[in-house]
Amino acid sequence: MSSIMSVILMALCLLLLEPSYCGGSKILVVPVDGSHWINMKIILEKLHSSGHEITVLRSANSWYISSNSSIYTSINVTMLEDEADLDFYNRLLLDVMDCRSYSAFLRTFCQQRLITSLLTKAHDILAKSAISMLDDPLFVTTLQESKFDLMLTDPGMTLGVILGSYLKLPMVFNVRWINNGEGHFAIAPSPISYIPVPGSELHDQMDFLERTKNMLHYLYYVYEQHFVINPAYSDLFQKHFPAGTDLLSLEMSADIWLFRSDFVFEFPRPTMPNVVYIGGFQCKESKPLPDELEAFMQSSGEHGVIIMSLGTFISALPPEITEAIAAAFAELPQKVIWRFTGEKPSSLGNNTMLVKWLPQNDLLGHPKTRVFVAHGGTNGMYEAIYHGVPVLAMPLLFDQFDNVLRLKVRGAARVVEVRSLTKDSFLEALEDVLENPSYRQNAQRLSQLHRDQPMSPMDTAIFWIEYVIRNKGAPHLQAAGFSLPWYSYFCLDVAAFFMVITGTFIWGSVLICRFLCCRRFSRKMKAE
Repeated sequence: MSSIMSVILMALCLLLLEPSYCGGSKILVVPVDGSHWINMKIILEKLHSSGHEITVLRSANSWYISSNSSIYTSINVTMLEDEADLDFYNRLLLDVMDCRSYSAFLRTFCQQRLITSLLTKAHDILAKSAISMLDDPLFVTTLQESKFDLMLTDPGMTLGVILGSYLKLPMVFNVRWINNGEGHFAIAPSPISYIPVPGSELHDQMDFLERTKNMLHYLYYVYEQHFVINPAYSDLFQKHFPAGTDLLSLEMSADIWLFRSDFVFEFPRPTMPNVVYIGGFQCKESKPLPDELEAFMQSSGEHGVIIMSLGTFISALPPEITEAIAAAFAELPQKVIWRFTGEKPSSLGNNTMLVKWLPQNDLLGHPKTRVFVAHGGTNGMYEAIYHGVPVLAMPLLFDQFDNVLRLKVRGAARVVEVRSLTKDSFLEALEDVLENPSYRQNAQRLSQLHRDQPMSPMDTAIFWIEYVIRNKGAPHLQAAGFSLPWYSYFCLDVAAFFMVITGTFIWGSVLICRFLCCRRFSRKMKAE
């Protein structure tokens, strides 16, 4: 009996001492700066706590990605030759506001033209950066000798895709955007009849004119991919990759796409087996506020508090817009916490607190919060959904116009145009969201749906990352269609075959009929 117990105890000790199958794995991370890094860092913290060894490739001039961290080791590289500063985004905002003066049909094309100009320069710089890295034998050898188990990257910037493919690492995307648009349009079937093209500001129930606009945006998207973006990487692929390689083929080789969206927010659409939805994974229950903020929140009484933040990049709106917003806030009984940098508005009321930084998630989860005035960034929209807070949206750049449209269609947001904003129009919209109970009811309904999941989005993300590590990839989830040439994918070769067969049959039938008719006519002539 004692010998049996000894064997059992020894087996238990071995099980306890044996490391997790993928614990301690080495993960190479190539993130995107700004708000994208906020998302990535949350995942890295969870991976680090699970025992994984993380190495982050970062620009030496990074805004947010620290070179010193307790959760990862960093490798500094020159990713960009000319990094955009915050003033660039303020100038871009003015250009977008000019585009908003056009009709609803035309202004999205004007904005797309601005994005194309940005993409042209960005991809040229990224391609040159990738070439310089792969041409550096010491850099490449260092990465190869590190024997990473996985590449985790945000394909919004292409360097991670290129390096992961070159090093032949299993690859997981933390993704919503790829090189020129939303990731769905690269990996999943996207019928233009009811799937709005990113940037079109359309919903999924379109009339004829809207479907026409959607098709034009799609054709522009195809043009942008093949004639603006792909040519920037031609030298890189000729030098370092097999013949026929292009950017999309590298992106399609990713094992798992962790998609920062879910169908509480996104319009229903076709998807793929290796797409995993983790929308709102960064959201969490609110924590207690600092004493000063808590006292301010409690001082609002029954009226509550309005939270306003315009995100990472926009440091200042045009002064006349800022003054109009401040004057509107001053007329409300609610208190206001406004994340603000720049010159203090002269019309600012005593009910408004200006702060350079605010704990957004904790404020949105506070019971005194009534409305979130926001620019429509994905992180803020999901935090509003998670906490059931209605939104007064002021979209400014990029995907924000599409994001706020999705909440508006679901009745949880109202949208105002920054370009035409006045004190009266802003005040009217804000009072509507505050006083109309349907906005809060719809927001709380979305919150209920978002939270009603068998597994949290964060746990889902970590599971699939470790799944790829354990199984050294997930090729069984990748569709065969990505290896087909475009004419085979759309069955154009089959259609051409049937057209030839049909044409041959019709041509042959006509010849036979003509022959028989001529023969009969000839016999009749002879008989006469």
